[in-house]
Amino acid sequence: MDKQKLFDKFVELMGNFAQIRAVAALRDGFIMTTPFTIGGSIFLLLANLPIPGYPAFMASIFGSDWAAALNAVAGGTFSMLALIVVLTITYKFVEAEDGDAIMAAVLAMSTFLILMPPDLTVDGVTAKNVIPRNWVGSNGVITAILVAFLTSKVFCYCVKNNITIKMPDAVPAGVSKAFTALVPGTILFTIAAVLYGLCHYLGATTVPELIFKIIQTPLQGLSDTLLGGSIIVGLQPLLFWAGIHGPNIVGGVVSPLILANALDNQTLLDMGQTLLMNPSAKIITAQMNDVFVKGGGCGMTLGLLIAGLIKCRSTQMKSILKMSLVPGIFNINEPLIFGLPIVFNPYLLVPFIFTPLIALFVTYAAIAFGFMPAFSAVQVPWTTPPVIAGLLLDGWQGAAVQLVNLVIATLCYYPFLRVQDQAMLKEEAADEAAGEADTAK
Repeated sequence: MDKQKLFDKFVELMGNFAQIRAVAALRDGFIMTTPFTIGGSIFLLLANLPIPGYPAFMASIFGSDWAAALNAVAGGTFSMLALIVVLTITYKFVEAEDGDAIMAAVLAMSTFLILMPPDLTVDGVTAKNVIPRNWVGSNGVITAILVAFLTSKVFCYCVKNNITIKMPDAVPAGVSKAFTALVPGTILFTIAAVLYGLCHYLGATTVPELIFKIIQTPLQGLSDTLLGGSIIVGLQPLLFWAGIHGPNIVGGVVSPLILANALDNQTLLDMGQTLLMNPSAKIITAQMNDVFVKGGGCGMTLGLLIAGLIKCRSTQMKSILKMSLVPGIFNINEPLIFGLPIVFNPYLLVPFIFTPLIALFVTYAAIAFGFMPAFSAVQVPWTTPPVIAGLLLDGWQGAAVQLVNLVIATLCYYPFLRVQDQAMLKEEAADEAAGEADTAK
């Protein structure tokens, strides 16, 4: 098989992968969590602004417990992430199958809660009949995903095969839908009860604790290595170059893990630890992937824009770059991806893939060697311009690292963009000469 056929096969494979119902639901479900993660981040940021003297100033006005209300918002968003995820993924999955999405989502939530540990022990004191936030938060994300898929499959199978309780036509639609969900709900509750019993009586544990130990912890550990981060960061622009939305595909798979990494770091902060040079802190987090390796969008294309505006002379290149500048500042680079284009562009393949990897290495080193702390649960909207985003996340150190990454991106794109610009100039000169020849005739 030659290189072109191999590449075409790869593109086809990834395209088919993106169309898998579970992958699409996973991606869309996590997109639906955005209001909760960004909204929670705003309040968490207000409680922890990286400004010297800020806590003392706020305490002098509102009292020593001034951040309690702000932290309560974070507790109702980040600390409930798994509970939100089980709802959103189930909803998107069943909605795509034209089923009763809201009923399926509620069944998934109930199934998920059945599996939860019933007790919570803090400082030797055990509270019974509670919902432990650590298991409906980041620690329960993988369990939530599995429950969402199980619920969606069981619910859709029962409905499509008429394994439901049918009510007479005279019964109101709302009541009829409730009874339609009775059979799949009973199946799901039975499965959850059996799993709970097996874990409780045979292993003295629970399903979320078991899954966290054997699945989530190893996966998070793998995602937090430089190799794992390189695969995550490098695969996104490679797929985008091939015409497939790489961030959506890769993000749909790894977002639960790297978001959980950030939430684990927040737990360390809540315990009174620092994230600076803390061996327990995780470096590869959602902020690393969303902010520090995507200045201007996937591929660090703000560097491309700056390099092009400095040097490019072709009319076509200059017009595209000017049109793409303002969106690029806010990390929207579709005008470049499809307008320049970057898709299937041999001139830009190398910098488009390797520039984000260099940014990853720089940011990773800055955290690993103690220049700046690892990232907490605070996130910024993805449209926040580079440097400003770094300032909000990690103070002046974060802004400095983003600025360094942006300079490196500009230098990386410059020689490749210059070659493409020269090719465009030749094309424009040839077109102009052909036009003059036609006029002369």
